[in-house]
Amino acid sequence: MTPLQTPLHDRLHARGRRWQRWLADVQDYASLPQPLESTGTLLRVTGLVLEAAGIRLPVGSVCEVVPEGQAQGGAVLAEVVGFSGDRAFLMPTGELHGLSSGARVVPRPAPHLPPRWGVENHPWRRSEDRGLHLPMGDGLLGRVVDSHGQPLDRLGPIAGVHAEPMVRRAINAMDRDPVRTPLDTGVRAINALLTVGRGQRIGLFAGTGVGKSVLLGMMARYTAADVIVVGLIGERGREVKEFIEDILEAEGRARSVVVAAPADAPPLLRMQGAGYATAIAEHFRDRGRHVLLLMDSLTRYAMAQREIALAIDEPPATKGYPPSCFAKLPQLVERSGNGLQGVGSITAFYTVLSEGDDPQDPIADAARGILDGHIVLSRELAEAGHFPAIDVERSISRVMTAVAPREHLHAARRMRQLLSRVNKARDLIQLGAYQAGHDAELDTAVRLQPKMNALLQQDMHERAGLDASRAMLRHLMDT
Repeated sequence: MTPLQTPLHDRLHARGRRWQRWLADVQDYASLPQPLESTGTLLRVTGLVLEAAGIRLPVGSVCEVVPEGQAQGGAVLAEVVGFSGDRAFLMPTGELHGLSSGARVVPRPAPHLPPRWGVENHPWRRSEDRGLHLPMGDGLLGRVVDSHGQPLDRLGPIAGVHAEPMVRRAINAMDRDPVRTPLDTGVRAINALLTVGRGQRIGLFAGTGVGKSVLLGMMARYTAADVIVVGLIGERGREVKEFIEDILEAEGRARSVVVAAPADAPPLLRMQGAGYATAIAEHFRDRGRHVLLLMDSLTRYAMAQREIALAIDEPPATKGYPPSCFAKLPQLVERSGNGLQGVGSITAFYTVLSEGDDPQDPIADAARGILDGHIVLSRELAEAGHFPAIDVERSISRVMTAVAPREHLHAARRMRQLLSRVNKARDLIQLGAYQAGHDAELDTAVRLQPKMNALLQQDMHERAGLDASRAMLRHLMDT
């Protein structure tokens, strides 16, 4: 065989292998067994929990509860959340109106996706793969969907998507790329003093009404990311519309996917919405995209799990939260982060509600331990007209030392020291007891306080780049 014939032979050989693989996938798909339909019976409805008998399904399986005298189309979707003996506990995802004792409970079969030419076929072998499948793909960009992947923006059906399992294979922590690249959030206070790394998971801790949603909208518009996934979990329905139209705006919506599960949705849908938003972010990360995940809020997610756990008689532990709530939080959070070998990343911001501005809230305390830093918003600063109301002294970014240069770290540490000195002497200054010349460090802090406040404050329609924020900080500390 001549050298000119060798590339042609290799191409023909590769095409033959693709055809053989395609024919094998088609044969496997045609030989799949068709399971017989098994049905159970609805026995009891207690609060939010349905009890069914006659079915044996693993936890996480999806069922359809069909009222008597109705077709399959009028069924209520429910998910298996537990069992006791031969009875399965189901949590509905819709209204229970019309259900009666004796309704049929039909397990939803695992989807069998037909093989596609040129796409490697991955059969669903795990029990998680046989659970809920929801739409994923580029067609979700610019759309607002609910926890089932149905559009809420009245822009018609979603094209360019395909069904994928909600639960994905966990990435080994040793296979993830470390956080080494800084991320420009467009917020001066974060870029200068709380530098975020690409692939970091950070919490936004605050009470209600101190500007969390506005700050998230700023990061959605100004952060250097390929795709932005916003999960609005347990928020007011009015706030969802305002966030999308007024805060996110058209600039941010073009590259964003918004998953909305408002407060009036069943608890299972609120939990599913958080998982769906995370699964969408994982989908884009696995395709090499840099994703920004904004979850508002992690506390509402824990509250939904608390409602479900208490409904199936799980004993409460801390402030009414059962142990399963604290187990679910790291399972959700650990799904974000960098991908394998530098292929894609998920930088996640989770808002955490500190009820009554209590820093010892159990969910807030648990979140601080599993996140790579926390940004605390102060109600005192918000009431004084300071936006964003970031309390720098109580906030920290655990990866800043790995993503910021040494001179930037020295300048940030110096500014933190000056802010601490002037805040501790605030009462002394207000009483008029402060006299210049007794403490050189305090004199410097008082002199630079107006400029430091100017650095920390920013209009919501203003973008502050990372390089500009660093330069402003160095210039301030050199004066």
